Amino acid sequence: MRKGIVQLVAIGVVIGVLVTLVAVLFQWLPTSASEEFDRIQDIYWFATWISIVIFAVVGAVVVYSVWKWRVPLDDDMDGPPIHGHTGLEIAWTAVPAILVIAIGIVSAVVMSQNGRAGNRPLEVNAIGQQFTWKFVYSDYDDLTSGELVLPVGREARFTMTAVDVIHSFWVPNFGQKQDAVPGIETTILVTPNRTGEFEVVCTELCGLGHATMRAKARVVSQAEFDRWVQEKRA
Repeated sequence: MRKGIVQLVAIGVVIGVLVTLVAVLFQWLPTSASEEFDRIQDIYWFATWISIVIFAVVGAVVVYSVWKWRVPLDDDMDGPPIHGHTGLEIAWTAVPAILVIAIGIVSAVVMSQNGRAGNRPLEVNAIGQQFTWKFVYSDYDDLTSGELVLPVGREARFTMTAVDVIHSFWVPNFGQKQDAVPGIETTILVTPNRTGEFEVVCTELCGLGHATMRAKARVVSQAEFDRWVQEKRA
């Protein structure tokens, strides 16, 4: 019995290590450039580690069972009748329920944090139209730009709408994504935490030119942002 448990654990460890290597050696998500995406990635890795453990346990049981209790190809007999194990049935019902609840609680906390605006967020209206984006800065006399420019470290509240059909605003490195719907205003919050150039994409199929609906997003220092505003106003 002890030897079997050791073998089972060893198989689980090997499977867990292999799956962990797959999880950590490949970049599955864009590099984060916002506080909101940092929190989203925390959920991702929380759920990933839970999934790795579950996969390793189930995989170990399957591999061990096939290895130890396989029968000859010509054996068509039914297996011996057995009674279920009440303790195991309770465990494999209760444990997944607890894990799902934990993921739900963590996700709810992150969603609440990502939806909480600061004292004075930068107000940006993002307007989608086949097949372009327009950004209006209501804090700066409705300054309008086809390029999204944001100061690093300052929270921005995007109020989105669309002129014609449903579009969807997404900067992969910001993590947040929201539909832009004609006649309806939707909002998301983004707090950039590193400078750089990124891409705004539409993730809702909006017509023949959907694939070309792109815009540049730049995150700059506050001083550089102020200079950009002055240049646009000039």
